[in-house]
Amino acid sequence: METKEWLQAELKTIEEWEQDQKGLWFWEKIGRLPFKLLDKLTPAFIQKKIGVLLDEIGQYVQTGGQYLTKEHTILKKLQHYSKNDSLTVDEIASLPLSTMDAVSKDLKTNRSQFATIQGATTGIGGIFTLAVDIPVILGLSLKTLQDIAIAYGYDPNEREERIFIIKCLQFSSADVVGKEAILNELANFYKNEQSKSEVISQLQGWREVVYTYRDQFGWKKLLQMVPIAGMVFGALTNRSMINDLAETGMMLYRKRRILERLEGNKEVIEAE
Repeated sequence: METKEWLQAELKTIEEWEQDQKGLWFWEKIGRLPFKLLDKLTPAFIQKKIGVLLDEIGQYVQTGGQYLTKEHTILKKLQHYSKNDSLTVDEIASLPLSTMDAVSKDLKTNRSQFATIQGATTGIGGIFTLAVDIPVILGLSLKTLQDIAIAYGYDPNEREERIFIIKCLQFSSADVVGKEAILNELANFYKNEQSKSEVISQLQGWREVVYTYRDQFGWKKLLQMVPIAGMVFGALTNRSMINDLAETGMMLYRKRRILERLEGNKEVIEAE
């Protein structure tokens, strides 16, 4: 049973996770350098692909574009875990957190496995198949976060939720200063509608999301540029990226749902 005390304890666990995320190992910092050096050497067709990604991210923020996910697949998973075949989309938000967590963990596992295969496949051809890997892994990232949003009862069809998803994407690839800034922004996002509008207005540099997301590949993707050997590095890198991203989505969406339930409990107590 989700008591107030249990919700507060779960919230504290998430906040401890947030604090841990503010630390960045030295090798992760230097891991961002190679792509900055490689920009001058990167073939034109890869640069063109990055440009297309920038435009697609802008379209995603506005309309969802080609990346907008479908609800029915996640709804079926929720029906399975909740043992309620008549569950509707509108009822997801009232499900126990344990059901939401189970579906999200399932998504995390499945998407990480897919990313592993994807990374190994595109690692065969080195730099030439890397041009294929970058947009695919970005698309997988966005769809994974959207599916997690649905699992916790939020609708990615709403622009507000797509903004939150981009924030999750930013958080997973940010450095220490960036993570802390994003957490501060999201702290306002949780409060009220006016604060949400302020967070949305702050998302002006969405192009930086793609560049930062690409830069975080660092020396890991540099190793993937070696034909054949890139299979191993591509598989490990992609798996790690999607695994970390899914964890970020689960934690941040779970926190929103817990805060809303605590606020709901507070309103009930005050009404009594």
